[in-house]
Amino acid sequence: MIAYFGTGLLGSGFVRALRRRGQDVHVWNRTPAKAQALEAEGAKAFVDPAEAVRGAKRVHLTLSDDAAVDEVLERARPGLAADVVLVDHTTTSPSGTAARAARWAERGIAFQHAPVFMGPQNALESTGIMLASGDRARFDSLAPELGAMTGKLLYLGPQPERAASFKLFGNMFLMFMTAGVADVLALAKAVGVEPADAASLFDAFNPAATIGARVTRILEGDFAHASWELTMARKDARLMLDEAALHGASLAVVPAIAKEMDRWIERGHGKDDWTVIAKDAIGK
Repeated sequence: MIAYFGTGLLGSGFVRALRRRGQDVHVWNRTPAKAQALEAEGAKAFVDPAEAVRGAKRVHLTLSDDAAVDEVLERARPGLAADVVLVDHTTTSPSGTAARAARWAERGIAFQHAPVFMGPQNALESTGIMLASGDRARFDSLAPELGAMTGKLLYLGPQPERAASFKLFGNMFLMFMTAGVADVLALAKAVGVEPADAASLFDAFNPAATIGARVTRILEGDFAHASWELTMARKDARLMLDEAALHGASLAVVPAIAKEMDRWIERGHGKDDWTVIAKDAIGK
C-alpha cells in the first residue's frame, strides 16, 4: 500500500495513474474534499495523516513548499512504519531538502527527494521528467517504481539536495523564457504587430536550438572571439527599450539585461562576445 499526500492537480494525476496500475493508495489533502474525490478512483481518503500512512511501504508527497512538507510529515510520523520510504516530489529549497534528509536519516527513516518537470497530464500518463538524488542504493531500489511514474528518470548524484537544485535551475529558465515571450509580445503590441503574427516568427526561428552551443561557449570562457559584440547587443537592447517607451509600453526583462550589459561594458568588455555577461557565474 502507498500513501499519497497532496492531491491537487499534480498529485491527483499521480494517484489516478497509481490506481490504474493496481496500487492500493491512501490519500490525504489539507482540503479533505480533494482527497475524497479520489475515492471514486478506488483510493481511500483520510483526514489524519498518521492514519493515512499506517501500513504504507512508501509515502509520496506533492505539497507547496518546505514548511508544508515538514509540517505534514511531523503529523504523519506516529503512523510511519520503520521500513517506510518517504518520496517527496515537492519543489523545495536545496538547503531545506538537505536538512530534511539528514533529520529523517537520524530517525532511521529513508527519505528520497524526487521533484518533477511534469504537469497533471504527465502525471496521469507517466510522461515528463523526474529528478532524483541521494543514496544510490536507495535510489536503485526505488527506480522501478519511480520509473513507472514518469517518462524519464534522472539520477543526479549522492547529495540529497542536488535534485532540488536542478529543479530550481529548470524552473528558473522557464521563468526567463516566459518573461522573454511576454516582452516580445509587449514590443509587438507597441509597434502595431498582432501577437499571433509576432509569434509566427518562431515557426522559422528556433532559439532553443542554440541553447546547447551557447552554454558550451559560456562554459569554455572564450569571450574574446566575438560572434555578437557586447556593444552591438547593447545597441539592440537600446532599440527595443526606446521603441517600447515611444509607444508607452514597458518591458520586464530587457531593462535588467541592459543594466548588466552596461556593467560589463564599463569593465572594458564592449568588444567581447556578449555572453561575457556570464563570466562571473562560471568563475573565469
